[in-house]
Amino acid sequence: QVQLVESGGDLVQAGGSLRLSCAASGSIFSIYNMGWYRQGPGKQREMVATITTGYSTNYTDSVKGRFTISRDNAKNTVSLQMNSLKPEDTAVYYCNAHRSGTWRNYWGQGTQVTVSS
Repeated sequence: QVQLVESGGDLVQAGGSLRLSCAASGSIFSIYNMGWYRQGPGKQREMVATITTGYSTNYTDSVKGRFTISRDNAKNTVSLQMNSLKPEDTAVYYCNAHRSGTWRNYWGQGTQVTVSS
């Protein structure tokens, strides 16, 4: 079992920056692939960025060059640095932990990011 707690969501103007953090507890953090997902108003949840146990990263096209995902296995945290924010980035952002080859898949409660134009 993994518990995930997100923080860092806020209201920010377009062009601004935010840093989201996700603190994990309850299991061995380093064996989980981690990711950030988001769900905007009236939209389906979508992958934003993922980072594997081997530190390989993947981003959805709309955030490439603006967002950076990172993990700190010593602190059991995964972060998402978001720069040059746009109104279309407005969403609830969720932290995810998934162990490859298993059903173990966990979500945080979400943190709201609102970007005003």
